[in-house]
Amino acid sequence: MSYASALDRLHALGQELHTAPGTPRRKFELSHMRTLMAALGNAERNFTSVLVAGTNGKGSTSSTLASILSRAGYRTGLYTSPHLSRVNERIQVNGAMISDDDLAALFFHVEEIASTLVHNGKLPAAPSFFETVTAMGFLHFAAQKVHTAVVEVGMGGRLDATNIVEPVVSVITDISLDHTEWLGSTVTLIAREKAGILRHNGVMVTLPQHPEANQALGEAAVALEVRGVNAASYIPVHNHPEHYTRNRYPLSVMGELIGIDSPLGGAHQQRNLALAVATAVELKNNHSYNITPVDIQAGIRDTVWPARLEPIPGNGSSADVLLDVGHNPAGAWALRAAVSQLDEGQPLTLVFGCLKDKPITELAQILFPLFRHVVLTPVDSPRSASIEDLLLAAQTTGSEVEAAANAISAVERALRVTPANGLVVVTGSVYLVGEVRPMLMASRPAPAEPLKV
Repeated sequence: MSYASALDRLHALGQELHTAPGTPRRKFELSHMRTLMAALGNAERNFTSVLVAGTNGKGSTSSTLASILSRAGYRTGLYTSPHLSRVNERIQVNGAMISDDDLAALFFHVEEIASTLVHNGKLPAAPSFFETVTAMGFLHFAAQKVHTAVVEVGMGGRLDATNIVEPVVSVITDISLDHTEWLGSTVTLIAREKAGILRHNGVMVTLPQHPEANQALGEAAVALEVRGVNAASYIPVHNHPEHYTRNRYPLSVMGELIGIDSPLGGAHQQRNLALAVATAVELKNNHSYNITPVDIQAGIRDTVWPARLEPIPGNGSSADVLLDVGHNPAGAWALRAAVSQLDEGQPLTLVFGCLKDKPITELAQILFPLFRHVVLTPVDSPRSASIEDLLLAAQTTGSEVEAAANAISAVERALRVTPANGLVVVTGSVYLVGEVRPMLMASRPAPAEPLKV
């Protein structure tokens, strides 16, 4: 059957975080994922895994580490979520997305096996969208004979579908409040869920962060006799960004001085880069990986992870655009710090839309005051915040705002009201950025050098 048919059926599956009115909220059970994978031959056991959890930065850390491993000569799988434009983005081997044909074949295979399990009473219901794609990813990695898969946790950790792998290293990025309806209302509770990816006598790579997170992670690590690796030594002593959309600085790694040159911009990314470097060093020192400082330098330089402070240049008569998928307060503060580096007086316009379960008022208060003009839009998701809710949040900021019917028209309006020497920033949701990025990339190819703003 076709790729289009596979996508239609895949998207018809239950979404973990969206519950239709009158429908009971989905209950997470890792045992269901284990049952499914056992019927699929436990493909997740055919490769080495590094599991990455956290609130912010786990995708950046995962993509950077995967690039380093690929550069070191290892056939490397990368599993991430959500995707920007195509489901295929979630499943990659050595930087190449899974093909349409392979994705379709794997979907129908998983669907057939799952249907049999449900029919025989071994599963209570069909797997969700995320469970299905996770199974497809693991099957693809096994079929492609990857050596190591870098696996980004979808949400939480303890009950996430990805947590059926047995990681040689568990990486935990910065933790803050997000998905509180599912993970808990405090940093402590959320950190305990993230700590569910730790294993007895395993390894945890992390950084000092929020005191509540530090304590919760420390308690979990002690209980499991986990060896902790502090990545702090790989954070630069001084911030040396040449431009807010890129990180460049010297760093001592394995006794050698290398030049970090990352396409992931913003000072906050230096923490994610440090986690990736520390994990690569851990794999070399204690897990027999052949990784050199040159591999780390080249892997960081070659990382592809779009829509994280991603610049798209104007055509000379229209403004530049900056895309960022920040969707919670921590991400909004990171974006605010980056935008604050711009020349004072540069005309700035914001295109903003987010999901209804986000702290909309808080996000508005962090971001909106930086911009001369704000264009609000719903996002392409059943969980989208309404224009009414967005306008209500904007009232607390005193910003000049208007509403657009959809993301494309919002960006078009922003470009019309922004002078050519200005900047349009699009943020608030992965769904929003993912919808407008193909249009912008088609008409304005990204530059080889950072934007000069």
